[in-house]
Amino acid sequence: MVVRLQNIRAGEFQLGEPVYLDEGYFDSELRGHEVSPGDLLVAGLGDENNLLGRACVVPNGLGKALVKADCFRFRLDRSKVSPNFVALQLSAGARFDAGTLATGTTRSRIPLGTMSRRVVNAPRVEEQEEIVAFLDRETAKIDALIAAQEKLIALLAEKRQATISHAVTRGLDPDVPMKDSGVIWLGDVPAHWDSWKLRHAFGVIGSGTTPPSDEPMWYEEGTVPWVTTGELRESLITQTTMSVTEAACAKFSALRVHPVGSLAVAMYGATIGRLGILGVPATTNQACCVLSAPTALDIRFVFFWLQGFKQQLIDIHATGGGQPNINQETIASLRIPAPPVAEQVAIANHLERELAKLQQMIEQAKRATTLLRERRSALITAAVTGQIDVRGLVADTASRAIARERGLG
Repeated sequence: MVVRLQNIRAGEFQLGEPVYLDEGYFDSELRGHEVSPGDLLVAGLGDENNLLGRACVVPNGLGKALVKADCFRFRLDRSKVSPNFVALQLSAGARFDAGTLATGTTRSRIPLGTMSRRVVNAPRVEEQEEIVAFLDRETAKIDALIAAQEKLIALLAEKRQATISHAVTRGLDPDVPMKDSGVIWLGDVPAHWDSWKLRHAFGVIGSGTTPPSDEPMWYEEGTVPWVTTGELRESLITQTTMSVTEAACAKFSALRVHPVGSLAVAMYGATIGRLGILGVPATTNQACCVLSAPTALDIRFVFFWLQGFKQQLIDIHATGGGQPNINQETIASLRIPAPPVAEQVAIANHLERELAKLQQMIEQAKRATTLLRERRSALITAAVTGQIDVRGLVADTASRAIARERGLG
């Protein structure tokens, strides 16, 4: 196995998707880079998502393995230090060390020579092991709480999706007569609903363009918001990263300025199916399809309908391999079952209220997760730097657990 940077997490080895190389080549050429259980691994390269200098210990059962470039292996004298303690202390100080020892501009890096001179302050080995045992126990509790919050977030996200899908296909009256929609994956819809192709329900359906990037006249001091797919996040768009000039809109006919309330849909690649409603008059690039001037459908109802069935839209209509795409014609040809406009508005209002409640709960769970992660990090830092005394805590806790089992506590 090849140990890579993504395997090294702060205080923890993460297996992920293993990568292997030929065993004969390893035996003949790369034995000098071999790692063994208990070796200390330190990341010599970092980025905004992965902290430089984080460390972990090679676990048992990994089999034959070696380190890749920028993954440093240290074989410690275990009579002096506990590898797990060192990994935790280095990870706790990684942010500071990255700022003082790193080189590089796009990705920070610490050379092996510099990394080997990082200082570890440690008590006697027995106390190091007590600290590690204490942290194993306490972080396991915190990890369980984090996992519970993450499960809650996933359940709330599922509830959100189900709430949208049900409302835009069943309506708000549970007793209304139903009929076959004619679409296998959609099922029944209320009998009084009509079916509309989007091309018949909107006065304007179009996409934009990108003026030549090497001609600053189209961008400098631009006053017309220019929407790209990165700004489509199932929300109201009130500002954009870039703007274009009125001269650009006059020059390039595809740069139509769409009114407030228009719906933008991403058509390409990783952002396919993402949505945004214009909160300001704006134009777009060619990867966005915009629906405006509705004649038979409420824009918010369509916004929620497309959210509810984004995956079906991609699975059925997208073309291409690794980067699926849909086009403007595909979107214009979509057929949506819908009630009269007044009922569409009522459904949209209902969803805005219900989704706001769900989003509030999701945000609360996310904040709780963030606080728990901060608590976990602070606890580790305090323990491995001697800010809290954990001596005897592990043994005391074990004694209390035994007493409870025997009915003595």
